[in-house]
Amino acid sequence: MRKKTFAAAALLAAASLTLSACGSGDDDGDGSPVSVVSEESGSAKAATVLDKPFEKPDLVLTDTHGERYDLREQTDGKPTLIYFGYTNCPDVCPLTMSNIAVAKKQLSKAEQDELRIVFVTTDPERDTPEALGTWLKGIDPQVVGLTGDFDTIQAGARALGISIEAPTKDKDGKVVSMHGTQVIAFSPKTDAGYVLYGEDATVDDYTTDLPKLIKGARP
Repeated sequence: MRKKTFAAAALLAAASLTLSACGSGDDDGDGSPVSVVSEESGSAKAATVLDKPFEKPDLVLTDTHGERYDLREQTDGKPTLIYFGYTNCPDVCPLTMSNIAVAKKQLSKAEQDELRIVFVTTDPERDTPEALGTWLKGIDPQVVGLTGDFDTIQAGARALGISIEAPTKDKDGKVVSMHGTQVIAFSPKTDAGYVLYGEDATVDDYTTDLPKLIKGARP
């Protein structure tokens, strides 16, 4: 995947980030915003660096311990990765979180402790604090799992240009949660979301970039 620099305004205005039903086969786009500001050809990096970083959402939800979690307060000045998904997702969500978790293990102990990885459910009715805790324990116990009111979660995602829809049942009666599959990285220097990763980002991509993101550097 080529490294691109996009206008954050284009991300928001076009609602152009790809929605995935996590295995539904409905994903027919490449996740690219409508308006490309600049593009570096010949780069194989997975990072999309935004020319106008996102402000960190004013999001207050409930963590896996049933405690109030203020995203801005708890991650202030910390390198932070945020992903919206759900625990019953059969493919994209566990793969994305596992890729990040595996890459994180390559970091030093100090770097691991500095990094904040936040998983926000798009299916809060089923993803209770207990369910989130159990699921994340098998991936990385240090990941912060958040649940709460769907409207609040949806608003937080929209603030980052990520579209999510309320869970629905498909023709087979299976509950499906449609959501954008992007990971947003926030700088510890500015607390702004300045880097975006799509679902094609690999373990190697995150392994290469995490040390830079922890320092607030451009990947």
